[in-house]
Amino acid sequence: MAKLVPALVSRLVIIIPYAWLLFFFLVPFFIVFRISLSQTAIAMPPYTPIFDLAEGLSGVFESMRELSAANYVWLTEDVLYFNAYVSSVVIATVSTFLTLLIGYPIAYGMAKAPRSMRPMLLMMVILPFWTSFLIRVYAWIAILKPEGLLNQFLLAIGIIDQPLIILNTNSAVYIGIVYSYLPFMVLPIYSALEKMDHSLIEAAQDLGCTPIKAFWRVTFPLSLPGVVAGCLLVFIPAVGEFVVPDLLGGSETLMIGKTLWNEFNSNRDWPVSSAVATILLLILVIPIVYFQNVQSKSESGGR
Repeated sequence: MAKLVPALVSRLVIIIPYAWLLFFFLVPFFIVFRISLSQTAIAMPPYTPIFDLAEGLSGVFESMRELSAANYVWLTEDVLYFNAYVSSVVIATVSTFLTLLIGYPIAYGMAKAPRSMRPMLLMMVILPFWTSFLIRVYAWIAILKPEGLLNQFLLAIGIIDQPLIILNTNSAVYIGIVYSYLPFMVLPIYSALEKMDHSLIEAAQDLGCTPIKAFWRVTFPLSLPGVVAGCLLVFIPAVGEFVVPDLLGGSETLMIGKTLWNEFNSNRDWPVSSAVATILLLILVIPIVYFQNVQSKSESGGR
């Protein structure tokens, strides 16, 4: 009996994450995928039922005859969706790179700060999460608009002669995404740098490395797990971002999140929008699988 309890506890620890993934990821994904194989209908909900369990197994097999990949074919024929996917990936990639450029020095400075100051610096990074994401994005509208705080400041100090047009452009989208997801980049990198053995830097400098060379030879490679984790935490939600491009971007800002919203709510085409969401999920799975492979190889190599 004494040996049975730890075994049950260990199995329960394993079962809970899998149950979470089953009920909150796989089941919703199956529902969305099922809708993507149906056809639009004037009904509520606005699609023909597929895999309708209310009619029993006979109804399920009967409805399977109506399965169709026409919505996915439609996505390949309409260039709008392809451009939306490409634009989303490009904007997310550039935003992730900019976030890394800003977030790495912040995390590096936090890791180099005295231990007594690190909790306060960590609190300052987390502090924006205490405010609603929507309110923070709305605040950037007041900052970036032609008569906003940024233009007033630049005009006052004489850097510009007329207001800059930043709002409703891709530049505003980059600013909004970088600001919104910066903590997701800083925290993993800080965690990796904070655990690093700083005696390795001293050893590298004793062997003739300059501080810059020691950084690129020792510090940066050891922080790569945090960099990769931070990039994924920024890139994945940025690809499907809707609020930032909708509020800060203009009519020419094309992202798959806005396209998905329009299909669901404006066009009421749930099957096509479900197909868009399914393909988006598959696009996001690629970097996740790549990260898992890199992690497994690094762990096996370390052993």
